[in-house]
Amino acid sequence: MRESVAIKRSAEPQGKSVADDIVRNFIQSIDSAKRSEQPYRCWSLTACVPEDTIDDMLALPFEAPFLEGVSGKRELHNNTRKYFDVDNRKRFTVCEAVAQAFQDKRVTSHIEKVFGTNLKGTYLRIEFAQDIDGFWLEPHSDLGVKVFTMLLYMSKDPNHHDLGTDIYDANKKRVARSAFAPNAAMIFVPADNTFHGFEQRPFKGVRTSLIINYVTDEWRAREQLAFPEAPIA
Repeated sequence: MRESVAIKRSAEPQGKSVADDIVRNFIQSIDSAKRSEQPYRCWSLTACVPEDTIDDMLALPFEAPFLEGVSGKRELHNNTRKYFDVDNRKRFTVCEAVAQAFQDKRVTSHIEKVFGTNLKGTYLRIEFAQDIDGFWLEPHSDLGVKVFTMLLYMSKDPNHHDLGTDIYDANKKRVARSAFAPNAAMIFVPADNTFHGFEQRPFKGVRTSLIINYVTDEWRAREQLAFPEAPIA
């Protein structure tokens, strides 16, 4: 059996991340975000969280799994996906800090105000995504049980500058690619035209990002949620 791609890291790094610092930093990032209307409304953000938080997340001892020649949808590898779930919040300081920040009323209220989505009754879901060469994603819209999507890029490899999210028009024709830089992000409110994906292209190392969603009560995989018993008020 193949072993997963991994960078040897300490077992349970504690880090320097503090939820209040993340809250303040993210709200400032939202307020300076750039909005685009084509091919659908989305926002580009920079300096989303404190740099210590990016470093702490990159130090997490999660392994990037082999794709075994299969890609196109993340759910094809559900058994190896990692989340800032209840267990990882207990194990890692940074998982707890990030989860608490995005559960914080100051953040959720600001998200509702700026991005025009209703988070009441939704649940926070944070996925720690690690992609390797051979990875690709077909165009998809996130429409359904997701009411907010944030793609926070973390890789610091300068050769990863072209690994942003591919953006498609209503005909699923690629028309743009988000900027990929550490601590930058793309945000959109899922609709029937918010097609995005990742066109296969060769790269070295691990493309690391955080996928932050608020999902409705219809989300079945409760074990993925940060606070499965605490919907957004």
